[in-house]
This record gives sequence, structure tokens and C-alpha cells, in this order.
Amino acid sequence: MEVYEDLGVRHVINAWGPMTIIGSARVRPEVIEAMAEAAHNYVDVIELQRAAGQRLAEMIGVQACYIAGGTAAGLAIAMAATMTGTDRGLITRLPDTTGMKNEVIMQRNHRNSYDHAFRQVGVRIVEFGNAWRSFDWELEACITPATAAVVYVYGSRTMHEPLSLPETVAIAHAHGLPVLVDAAAEVPPVRNLRGLYDTGADIVVISGGKGLRGPQNSAIVQTRPEMIEALILNAAPNHCHGRSMKTTKEDMVGLVKAVELFLALDHDAVAAGWKQDVATVVAAVAGIEGIDAEPALARYSEGIPVARLTVDAAVFGASAADIAAALAAGDPSLRVMQSHDWLNIDPQFLQEGDVALVVARLREVLGAA
Repeated sequence: MEVYEDLGVRHVINAWGPMTIIGSARVRPEVIEAMAEAAHNYVDVIELQRAAGQRLAEMIGVQACYIAGGTAAGLAIAMAATMTGTDRGLITRLPDTTGMKNEVIMQRNHRNSYDHAFRQVGVRIVEFGNAWRSFDWELEACITPATAAVVYVYGSRTMHEPLSLPETVAIAHAHGLPVLVDAAAEVPPVRNLRGLYDTGADIVVISGGKGLRGPQNSAIVQTRPEMIEALILNAAPNHCHGRSMKTTKEDMVGLVKAVELFLALDHDAVAAGWKQDVATVVAAVAGIEGIDAEPALARYSEGIPVARLTVDAAVFGASAADIAAALAAGDPSLRVMQSHDWLNIDPQFLQEGDVALVVARLREVLGAA
């Protein structure tokens, strides 16, 4: 912490999840070592991009991979490459998409603040369905000669709602359209590292700096081999719309190492540790009047256990938002997921000893110390 203390910045305990605003996940020490080694040498970054992507594809078991500077960058570059291919004239024009296929179709309940990644390239998002579900005929009715792709946001709140990803892929492919999947925080579970691409989706983008614990500004773009050169041409070091979305040599080397380490983990043991941390938190706040504590699942991803604290403000005397603010105001600052009348304590990125600090801080703020 010395580097932050020297700047007068508080330490943060991450019981929130893989959120960019607090630095996302902790990078594994072995990844940092690999990145430091990469930093000491020069390399042709395009040659490295091809080689690192090939190594990732081999480890994961997909056709091809490109490494982007974060999920938003990966989605933007993939969208650009989908529209332009390797046509340098079209690449140079972006975000002016006049005369190109420049519409992408999304289910209405998949819209979110991150879809700016597509819009910044110059596409128009066409919605179908309603806030709860979508039908196959609604997707088909949106397809026009201007349609460039179908976008699917895969997440815990969308994966069980119609249309499913396999259904979407089948309809899109029947019309000759590619499917781009935003799966930023969907690893873990480990099966999603390959399973989403195995649905037949043409491009799947997964963050390297969340559950994989690689460089924060990295992402895996899983795709077909023939797309790799289009992705390279639409990003740095080339002069194009994606020039600012730079993937460094350190990011590429670090992400390869992170995936190697992730695949070697005992994922059952990791999940068991998370469940134990959740049980510890739930037990520590049990019996506090106005607070109902129980195990639950994270809302941002599939299968991550959390401690859910539901707050009856009238009984407890403060709201969930008040509690979250008090936790964040301390030093160290404890950050949690908060929405309406509940708080989630997420164990995924807690460091050794953090559970005891979380429990102590919770009991202090909740008046049970």
C-alpha cells in the first residue's frame, strides 16, 4: 500500500466485485512478473498479437483469439471489424458508416450503459422485445439490408430469458448475420471460457481483468481465424478508430499467463472457499434487528456466492444506501454492492485476512460491535 499511501489515497477492501472503478480484480503475482519481463524488451506488437492470440486459442480450445485493451475496446474493435473487414478505405472512414451495413440488433432487456462501445463506432442499435422477454419473430422482423450483426449481452439477468444465446445464433446465422457476445464478467464459471463460443457465436468478448485476474485493461476476443487480420487493422498500432484502444505488449503477455493460471486452478476448492467466507459474514451479522442476512448469488455473473443483507430501514433506522455509504467512508474503505433495500458482500476478490476486516467493519457500522 505504500504507493497509494504516499499519494494520500485510501486502501479499499473489495467486497463489491470486479468493478473497474475500484481497480477490478487483483492481478496475480505471476502475471505481474510476466508483465515486468515483457516491459524490459522490445517486440513487434502485431507479431506478438498473432502469437499470443494463437496461444490463448490453443489453451482455451476455440478457433482464434485477439487480445483487446479491455472489454469495451474489444466490443468496439470487433464491431468495427465486422463492418469493414480488411478494407482499409472503410476502416479509415469510421465512425462515418455512410453506405455500410450500420445497424446492430439487440434485445431491449440487454441494453445497458456499456453498449456505447458499439454506438461509438457509428452504428445504430435496433431494439426488439420488451423489458422481460423477446420472441424469435421479433428478431426476424428487425433484420434489414442495413443489419451488420446481432449483439447478445450474456449475464445472470439475461441468460435464462428468451431469446437464449443458441436461439439467437440460429436465427442470425439463418440470415447470414454474425452474433457478437458481450460476456465481460461471465468467467467464472470456468465452463464459460469456452462454452459461450461453442454455441456458434461468431465473437465472444471476455474481460481479462475480472475473474481471470489478468491485466485490468485486457480482454479476450474469441472469434474465427479469418477475423484476426480485420481486428488487427481496426486497432492500434494502426491509425484507425481503434488507435486509442491500445493493447500493450505487457497486457498480451500478462493475459496469456493469467489464462494459463486460471485453467490450472482447482475451481471447486475456490468456490468452496467463497462459500465459507459468505457463511462467516452471514453468521457474524445474524440476529441484528432489521437486517436479514442469507447466502445468495451475485447479480453481475453466474454462480458467484454472496452474503445478501436485506435492510428493513423502518426497523433498523437506516437504509441500505446509508449503510453502504458508511462502509465506504471508513479507512480502509469497504466497498459493497448496494441496490434498493439490500447489500451484497462478494468474497471473490477478498485478500487473506479481509474477511475478518469485513466482519469487524460491518458489525461496527451495524451497531453490533
